[in-house]
Order: sequence, then structure tokens, then C-alpha cells
Amino acid sequence: MAYFPDALLSVVCKNSIVAEKDNNWCFIWQDAEQEFRVNWQRAALTSMFGFAFVGPVGHFWYEGLDRFIKMRLQLQPKSAKFVATKVAMDGLIFGPFDLFVFFTYMGFSTGKTAAQVKESVKRDFLPALILEGGVWPIVQVANFRYVPVRYQLLYVNIFCLLDSAFLSWIEQQKDAPWKRRFTSFTTLKERGGQGRL
Repeated sequence: MAYFPDALLSVVCKNSIVAEKDNNWCFIWQDAEQEFRVNWQRAALTSMFGFAFVGPVGHFWYEGLDRFIKMRLQLQPKSAKFVATKVAMDGLIFGPFDLFVFFTYMGFSTGKTAAQVKESVKRDFLPALILEGGVWPIVQVANFRYVPVRYQLLYVNIFCLLDSAFLSWIEQQKDAPWKRRFTSFTTLKERGGQGRL
């Protein structure tokens, strides 16, 4: 229980940041003619995601990942191998899991059916994963090399402002033509290998 105050601080900070970034993102992408209005329902939904999932799960993920790499893999903290291993594990395990939970949660919380959520996840997951895969490793190298473990989630929350805005944008793009480039290989598989990429 020694880490409870840190976990609580992480949850509260993440909760506040999620609500604020979502409202900022909605404001940035409104038409110039529209009056700015806060969508309190959406702010509450994204806040609940941060409060119930990202805050607690992220806190214990960073603590546990650090402990696992030090104790089980016996890598020297802050070394190049340590940081590279931590970045790889974060990107291959937590990144995809977080995206899946985000898109699933947002779908169900906005009243979509299971079939609609499945289609949304299928449409949005891969483009988001590929595009985020070019940014998060850079952010995490600095995080894992220079930031003490107890503050790593708070550091990440700064970048979550941009990331959550990006994910909201991806979600609002629906079936944009550019997304088809990322999902073309899944449709090729569904067609039994027929057609071009």
C-alpha cells in the first residue's frame, strides 16, 4: 500500500487531463461558424476512462514493468538495454491494449451495439496503432531514461493530451479514405487473397 498516494495522484491527474484534452480537441475541430459548447457528456465519459482505466492501470503498469525488467531480466536501470526493453514491452503490450480498450469503451459508452463497436475497432485500431507507433517510442525513451518511475505516468499524461486528441480525431473520421490504406491487408485476407493492396 506504500504506493497508494502516488496511484491516487496519477488517477486524479489523468482524469483531469483526459477531460480537458477532449474538450480542447472538440473546440479546435469545430467549424468557425459554430458556437463553442462543452459536451459535458463526452467530457464525463472520457474522464471516467482516465479515472477508471488509464490512471490505475498505467500507474501499476509502469511500476510493474520497471520491477519486472530489473528483477526478472536483471538489466541495469537506465542502461540502453533496459530502456530499449521497456520501450519495446510498452509498445507491444500496453500500447495495443490501451487502444483496444479506448475504442471499445468509447463505442459502448456512446450507445453503439457490439457489432458497431466491432466495426469501429476494426476500422480505427490499426491506423491508430501504426501512426502512434512512430511517436510513442520517442516519448518513452526520454521517459524511461530520465524520469523516476513514480512520475512516469505523469510525464506520459502530458503527451496524452496530444494523443487523446489524436484518438478522438481518428474516431471522428469514421470511414475516411486514408484509413483504407491501413486496413487494406485485412480486407485482402477476408477476400481470400484476391485483389491488390
